[in-house]
Amino acid sequence: MHLSSPQHFTSMKQALISLFGDGVKVAQSHRISGGDINEAYALTLTNGTQIFLKSNTKEHAAFFTAEASGLNAIAKTGCIKTPHILCSGTEDGNPGFSFLLLEFIHSQNRAADYWESFARQLAAMHQAPSTDFVSQGTYGFLQDNYIGSTKQRNTPKDSWIEFFGECRLKPQFMAASRYFDHTDLYKINRLLDNLHLFLVEPEYPSLLHGDLWSGNFMTGNDGKAWLIDPAVYVGHAEADIAMTELFGGFPPAFYDAYQKAAPMQPGYHRRRDLYNLYHLLNHLNLFGRTYLSSVKRIIEHYHTF
Repeated sequence: MHLSSPQHFTSMKQALISLFGDGVKVAQSHRISGGDINEAYALTLTNGTQIFLKSNTKEHAAFFTAEASGLNAIAKTGCIKTPHILCSGTEDGNPGFSFLLLEFIHSQNRAADYWESFARQLAAMHQAPSTDFVSQGTYGFLQDNYIGSTKQRNTPKDSWIEFFGECRLKPQFMAASRYFDHTDLYKINRLLDNLHLFLVEPEYPSLLHGDLWSGNFMTGNDGKAWLIDPAVYVGHAEADIAMTELFGGFPPAFYDAYQKAAPMQPGYHRRRDLYNLYHLLNHLNLFGRTYLSSVKRIIEHYHTF
C-alpha cells in the first residue's frame, strides 16, 4: 500500500499556474514565526486566494514529501482534520529552495468543548485501523520520515517494545554518544536490554502523530483542533499522550475525555518518562547540552527502578 503523493513541481510559478490558472502569482508574502526547522509564509495570490508556504533549502525537499505522507495518513483515518496539501516542489536557482504549499487555515475561536473534542478525535485516530500504514510488520511506517530535522527510522517490527528500542531510543543514543561517559553507557545498554521490564505491548496498534506538543496543532476554521507537522508512525498510543505532557501539558479536560474514549493501560505514568526520553534525546542532539540533565535523570530513574 502506498499513500498518495502530492503533485510535485519544479518551480513555484509552475505550481501556481497548475493549481490556480494562467496569470496567477504571489501578490503579497507575509513571514509567519514558528518552527525551528522551516520558514513559513502566508501568501496572498493575485486572484485573492490565501495559501500557506513552508520552505527550506533544496537539499531538504524530503522534509516536505515526508510531511505530506504524514498528513495524508492522518487524513486517511477520517478522525481529525489536517490542512489540505496543495503540492510540493523545488525551485532551481542559486541557492534554490524546496517548498510545500498547503491550504491556509483561518483560525476561529475555540469551540466550547475544544479540549474534550480534541481528545475524542485523537482517541478515534488511535483506535482506527492501522494496517495500511505498515508493510510486513505491525509497528513502524511505510517509509522513514523526520522528527524535527532528525531522520526517524520506521523499519517495521512485530513488537512495539522492539520497535521503540531499535528504531527510537537506540539511534538517538548513538547520535548522542559524545555526551556520555562509561558509567552512563553501561546504564544505557542495561536500559535498552531491559525495556521489556518497563514497557508493555499495546492492546492495539495506533497511528500516532509522533510529535504531539502544543506547537503542532492549531484551531481550524471549525473551532476544533487540527493536526500539523506530524512525525507519524504506528506505535503505542501512550507515546502520543506522553508527548502532550512533556512541555507543560494540556488541560485536565483533555486527559479526562481521552481516558473515557480510550482507557489507558494500567501503569502508564510509570512508562511516560521513558517515552519522552526519545524526544529529550532528540532535543539534546538538535539543540545541545541544555537537555542533558533531563536525559540523565530519566536514565538514572529506570536504572534504579
